[in-house]
Amino acid sequence: MGKFLEISEFSCGYPGHFVLNEISFGIEKGHFVGIIGPNGSGKTTLFRGISGELPTLKGKITLNGQQTQRMSLREKARNIAVVTQHIEVGNMTVEEYVIMGRIPYQKQFQFFETGEDLAITEKYMKLTGIDNLRDKNMNSLSGGEQQLAGIARALTQEPELLLLDEPTSHLDITHQVQILNLIQRLSEELSLTVLMIIHDLNLAGEYCDTLLMMQKGTLRKTGTPHEVLNYLDIEAVYDTVVITRTNPVSGKPVVFLVSEKTMKKV
Repeated sequence: MGKFLEISEFSCGYPGHFVLNEISFGIEKGHFVGIIGPNGSGKTTLFRGISGELPTLKGKITLNGQQTQRMSLREKARNIAVVTQHIEVGNMTVEEYVIMGRIPYQKQFQFFETGEDLAITEKYMKLTGIDNLRDKNMNSLSGGEQQLAGIARALTQEPELLLLDEPTSHLDITHQVQILNLIQRLSEELSLTVLMIIHDLNLAGEYCDTLLMMQKGTLRKTGTPHEVLNYLDIEAVYDTVVITRTNPVSGKPVVFLVSEKTMKKV
Protein backbone atom coordinates (compact mmCIF):
# COMPACT_ATOMS: atom_id res chain seq x y z
CA MET A 1 0.00 0.00 0.00
CA GLY A 2 1.46 3.39 -1.01
CA LYS A 3 1.66 6.49 1.14
CA PHE A 4 -1.20 9.01 1.15
CA LEU A 5 1.03 11.62 -0.51
CA GLU A 6 3.80 10.29 -2.74
CA ILE A 7 6.42 12.44 -4.46
CA SER A 8 8.41 10.40 -7.00
CA GLU A 9 11.63 11.66 -8.67
CA PHE A 10 10.03 15.09 -8.74
CA SER A 11 11.70 18.11 -10.32
CA CYS A 12 10.36 21.62 -10.76
CA GLY A 13 11.74 25.13 -10.63
CA TYR A 14 13.34 27.69 -12.90
CA PRO A 15 15.58 26.08 -15.57
CA GLY A 16 18.87 27.93 -15.85
CA HIS A 17 18.45 29.35 -12.34
CA PHE A 18 17.21 26.89 -9.69
CA VAL A 19 15.70 23.42 -10.13
CA LEU A 20 14.84 20.78 -7.56
CA ASN A 21 16.90 17.65 -8.07
CA GLU A 22 14.50 14.68 -8.38
CA ILE A 23 12.93 14.71 -4.91
CA SER A 24 11.25 11.52 -3.60
CA PHE A 25 9.36 10.97 -0.33
CA GLY A 26 6.03 9.73 1.02
CA ILE A 27 3.70 10.97 3.77
CA GLU A 28 1.09 9.02 5.74
CA LYS A 29 -2.47 10.36 6.00
CA GLY A 30 -2.95 12.62 9.01
CA HIS A 31 0.75 13.33 9.48
CA PHE A 32 2.05 16.80 10.31
CA VAL A 33 5.23 17.30 8.26
CA GLY A 34 7.69 20.20 8.41
CA ILE A 35 10.00 21.31 5.59
CA ILE A 36 13.21 22.84 6.98
CA GLY A 37 16.42 24.17 5.46
CA PRO A 38 18.23 27.48 4.95
CA ASN A 39 17.16 30.17 2.49
CA GLY A 40 17.80 29.02 -1.07
CA SER A 41 17.62 25.32 -0.22
CA GLY A 42 14.44 24.72 -2.25
CA LYS A 43 11.67 24.74 0.39
CA THR A 44 9.44 27.24 -1.40
CA THR A 45 10.16 25.73 -4.83
CA LEU A 46 9.06 22.30 -3.57
CA PHE A 47 5.97 23.87 -2.00
CA ARG A 48 5.01 25.62 -5.24
CA GLY A 49 5.61 22.45 -7.21
CA ILE A 50 3.28 20.42 -4.98
CA SER A 51 0.57 23.11 -5.07
CA GLY A 52 0.82 23.28 -8.87
CA GLU A 53 1.96 26.90 -8.97
CA LEU A 54 5.15 25.72 -10.74
CA PRO A 55 4.91 23.22 -13.62
CA THR A 56 6.44 19.78 -13.18
CA LEU A 57 9.69 19.23 -15.09
CA LYS A 58 9.98 15.54 -14.18
CA GLY A 59 8.37 12.92 -11.94
CA LYS A 60 4.92 12.81 -10.40
CA ILE A 61 2.89 13.64 -7.32
CA THR A 62 0.18 11.25 -6.18
CA LEU A 63 -2.42 12.22 -3.58
CA ASN A 64 -4.65 9.44 -2.28
CA GLY A 65 -4.01 7.42 -5.45
CA GLN A 66 -4.66 10.32 -7.84
CA GLN A 67 -1.94 12.04 -9.84
CA THR A 68 -2.26 15.75 -9.03
CA GLN A 69 -0.83 16.89 -12.38
CA ARG A 70 -3.89 15.34 -14.08
CA MET A 71 -6.43 17.08 -11.81
CA SER A 72 -8.46 20.04 -13.08
CA LEU A 73 -8.01 23.34 -11.22
CA ARG A 74 -11.37 22.83 -9.47
CA GLU A 75 -10.50 19.25 -8.50
CA LYS A 76 -7.09 20.36 -7.22
CA ALA A 77 -8.70 23.13 -5.14
CA ARG A 78 -10.99 20.54 -3.52
CA ASN A 79 -8.02 18.37 -2.58
CA ILE A 80 -5.19 20.80 -1.81
CA ALA A 81 -5.50 24.05 0.17
CA VAL A 82 -2.70 26.60 0.53
CA VAL A 83 -2.12 29.18 3.27
CA THR A 84 0.56 31.65 2.23
CA GLN A 85 2.92 33.54 4.51
CA HIS A 86 1.29 36.89 3.71
CA ILE A 87 -2.50 36.80 3.68
CA GLU A 88 -3.91 38.99 0.89
CA VAL A 89 -6.96 40.30 2.68
CA GLY A 90 -8.72 42.89 0.52
CA ASN A 91 -11.56 45.05 1.78
CA MET A 92 -13.98 42.44 3.16
CA THR A 93 -15.24 41.01 6.41
CA VAL A 94 -13.75 37.88 7.97
CA GLU A 95 -16.86 35.87 7.10
CA GLU A 96 -16.78 37.05 3.48
CA TYR A 97 -13.10 36.09 3.29
CA VAL A 98 -13.51 32.64 4.82
CA ILE A 99 -16.53 31.67 2.71
CA MET A 100 -14.45 32.25 -0.46
CA GLY A 101 -12.94 28.84 0.30
CA ARG A 102 -16.23 27.34 -0.97
CA ILE A 103 -15.71 28.66 -4.53
CA PRO A 104 -14.40 25.28 -5.86
CA TYR A 105 -17.77 23.73 -4.92
CA GLN A 106 -20.00 26.35 -6.55
CA LYS A 107 -21.93 25.39 -9.65
CA GLN A 108 -21.91 27.40 -12.86
CA PHE A 109 -24.06 30.55 -12.60
CA GLN A 110 -24.36 30.11 -8.82
CA PHE A 111 -24.24 33.61 -7.35
CA PHE A 112 -25.16 32.91 -3.73
CA GLU A 113 -23.78 30.59 -1.09
CA THR A 114 -25.83 27.53 -0.22
CA GLY A 115 -26.92 26.58 3.29
CA GLU A 116 -24.19 23.96 3.24
CA ASP A 117 -21.55 26.58 2.35
CA LEU A 118 -22.67 28.77 5.26
CA ALA A 119 -22.72 25.82 7.68
CA ILE A 120 -19.20 24.70 6.68
CA THR A 121 -17.92 28.29 6.98
CA GLU A 122 -19.45 28.57 10.45
CA LYS A 123 -17.93 25.24 11.47
CA TYR A 124 -14.38 26.24 10.59
CA MET A 125 -14.63 29.78 11.95
CA LYS A 126 -15.60 28.23 15.29
CA LEU A 127 -12.88 25.57 15.05
CA THR A 128 -10.19 28.21 14.48
CA GLY A 129 -11.66 30.52 17.14
CA ILE A 130 -12.43 33.47 14.86
CA ASP A 131 -16.25 33.27 14.82
CA ASN A 132 -16.35 36.31 17.12
CA LEU A 133 -14.47 38.28 14.45
CA ARG A 134 -16.89 37.48 11.61
CA ASP A 135 -18.05 41.08 11.04
CA LYS A 136 -14.63 42.67 11.41
CA ASN A 137 -12.77 43.91 8.35
CA MET A 138 -9.81 41.69 7.43
CA ASN A 139 -7.58 44.78 7.23
CA SER A 140 -8.23 45.54 10.90
CA LEU A 141 -7.00 42.16 12.19
CA SER A 142 -3.61 41.43 13.75
CA GLY A 143 -1.14 39.20 11.88
CA GLY A 144 -2.06 36.21 14.04
CA GLU A 145 -5.79 36.74 13.48
CA GLN A 146 -5.23 37.02 9.72
CA GLN A 147 -3.32 33.71 9.73
CA LEU A 148 -6.21 32.05 11.61
CA ALA A 149 -8.65 33.44 9.03
CA GLY A 150 -6.41 32.09 6.26
CA ILE A 151 -6.43 28.64 7.86
CA ALA A 152 -10.24 28.79 8.31
CA ARG A 153 -10.68 29.68 4.63
CA ALA A 154 -8.37 26.83 3.59
CA LEU A 155 -10.36 24.38 5.74
CA THR A 156 -13.66 25.39 4.12
CA GLN A 157 -12.22 23.87 0.93
CA GLU A 158 -12.34 20.60 2.93
CA PRO A 159 -8.96 19.56 1.49
CA GLU A 160 -7.09 16.29 1.81
CA LEU A 161 -3.76 18.15 2.01
CA LEU A 162 -3.07 21.47 3.74
CA LEU A 163 0.05 23.38 2.65
CA LEU A 164 1.30 26.13 4.98
CA ASP A 165 4.10 28.53 4.03
CA GLU A 166 5.80 29.72 7.24
CA PRO A 167 2.53 30.50 9.07
CA THR A 168 4.32 31.66 12.24
CA SER A 169 7.32 33.57 10.88
CA HIS A 170 6.17 37.12 11.71
CA LEU A 171 4.21 36.33 14.88
CA ASP A 172 5.01 36.63 18.57
CA ILE A 173 5.47 33.47 20.62
CA THR A 174 1.84 33.53 21.87
CA HIS A 175 0.41 33.44 18.35
CA GLN A 176 3.07 30.97 17.14
CA VAL A 177 2.06 28.45 19.78
CA GLN A 178 -1.66 29.15 19.26
CA ILE A 179 -1.44 28.47 15.52
CA LEU A 180 0.82 25.41 15.80
CA ASN A 181 -1.38 23.91 18.54
CA LEU A 182 -4.36 24.42 16.23
CA ILE A 183 -2.62 22.82 13.23
CA GLN A 184 -1.49 19.86 15.36
CA ARG A 185 -5.05 19.42 16.65
CA LEU A 186 -6.54 19.64 13.12
CA SER A 187 -4.10 17.03 11.88
CA GLU A 188 -5.08 14.62 14.66
CA GLU A 189 -8.84 15.25 14.85
CA LEU A 190 -9.60 15.62 11.12
CA SER A 191 -6.87 13.20 9.91
CA LEU A 192 -5.71 16.15 7.84
CA THR A 193 -2.34 15.75 6.14
CA VAL A 194 -0.27 18.90 6.71
CA LEU A 195 2.92 19.99 4.95
CA MET A 196 4.43 23.17 6.40
CA ILE A 197 7.53 25.25 5.65
CA ILE A 198 9.02 26.35 8.98
CA HIS A 199 12.25 28.17 9.84
CA ASP A 200 12.29 27.71 13.61
CA LEU A 201 13.95 24.34 14.22
CA ASN A 202 12.73 24.14 17.83
CA LEU A 203 9.09 24.68 16.83
CA ALA A 204 9.56 22.16 14.01
CA GLY A 205 10.98 19.60 16.42
CA GLU A 206 8.26 20.13 19.02
CA TYR A 207 5.21 19.99 16.73
CA CYS A 208 5.95 17.96 13.58
CA ASP A 209 5.65 14.17 13.22
CA THR A 210 8.16 14.13 10.35
CA LEU A 211 10.76 16.57 9.03
CA LEU A 212 12.14 17.01 5.52
CA MET A 213 15.54 18.73 5.50
CA MET A 214 16.35 20.49 2.22
CA GLN A 215 19.85 21.39 1.02
CA LYS A 216 20.72 23.05 -2.30
CA GLY A 217 17.70 21.71 -4.18
CA THR A 218 17.95 18.17 -2.82
CA LEU A 219 16.30 16.33 0.04
CA ARG A 220 19.19 15.74 2.44
CA LYS A 221 17.28 13.84 5.11
CA THR A 222 13.77 12.81 6.14
CA GLY A 223 12.60 11.21 9.37
CA THR A 224 11.38 11.96 12.88
CA PRO A 225 12.55 15.18 14.55
CA HIS A 226 15.09 13.16 16.57
CA GLU A 227 16.49 11.57 13.40
CA VAL A 228 16.77 14.87 11.49
CA LEU A 229 17.63 17.44 14.17
CA ASN A 230 21.13 16.28 15.10
CA TYR A 231 24.11 18.62 15.28
CA LEU A 232 25.99 16.96 12.40
CA ASP A 233 23.22 17.47 9.82
CA ILE A 234 22.26 20.91 11.12
CA GLU A 235 25.85 22.18 11.06
CA ALA A 236 26.41 20.76 7.56
CA VAL A 237 23.24 22.34 6.15
CA TYR A 238 23.15 25.66 8.02
CA ASP A 239 26.93 26.16 8.40
CA THR A 240 26.33 27.14 12.03
CA VAL A 241 27.60 25.64 15.28
CA VAL A 242 24.76 24.16 17.36
CA ILE A 243 24.19 21.88 20.33
CA THR A 244 21.20 19.52 20.40
CA ARG A 245 19.53 18.27 23.55
CA THR A 246 16.16 16.78 24.55
CA ASN A 247 13.24 18.73 26.02
CA PRO A 248 12.77 17.17 29.50
CA VAL A 249 8.97 17.52 29.35
CA SER A 250 8.05 16.61 25.75
CA GLY A 251 11.06 14.42 24.94
CA LYS A 252 11.46 16.32 21.65
CA PRO A 253 14.81 17.62 20.33
CA VAL A 254 15.91 21.17 21.16
CA VAL A 255 18.55 23.11 19.22
CA PHE A 256 20.83 25.61 20.99
CA LEU A 257 22.88 28.18 19.07
CA VAL A 258 26.39 29.13 20.15
CA SER A 259 27.61 32.69 19.51
CA GLU A 260 30.98 33.48 17.95
CA LYS A 261 32.01 35.25 21.17
CA THR A 262 31.24 32.15 23.24
CA MET A 263 33.03 29.86 20.76
CA LYS A 264 36.21 31.91 21.16
CA LYS A 265 36.10 31.23 24.90
CA VAL A 266 35.61 27.48 24.52
